[in-house]
Amino acid sequence: MSDSTGASSQPTPGLTVAGLQQLIRRMYHDKDAARGIEGTFMWFTEEVGELASALRGGTKDEQTLEFADVIAWLVTMANVAEIDLEAALMRKYGGGCPGCGRLDCVCPDAEKP
Repeated sequence: MSDSTGASSQPTPGLTVAGLQQLIRRMYHDKDAARGIEGTFMWFTEEVGELASALRGGTKDEQTLEFADVIAWLVTMANVAEIDLEAALMRKYGGGCPGCGRLDCVCPDAEKP
């Protein structure tokens, strides 16, 4: 199915971090840029609060949707700040734990990211 521009209106299955960042940018970038990083951060923190409430007493479906919202707003902040999240994640975690450098972290709990 295509929209009036010929682009698919169906979501892409199996999103990568980069794919999600591009999708969010395509859907919302003008609004997000106008809101700015401070306003976007406020929306993000509200969603984190909603996730906390869902984890304390929500259904699995409510929790699932709140996790999605938190990730979407995090991606939105990265877009507004012009941060490539996939590159950031690879830089920080691509070689294993940032503390001990292993894929099976052996850091004391206080040192885990």
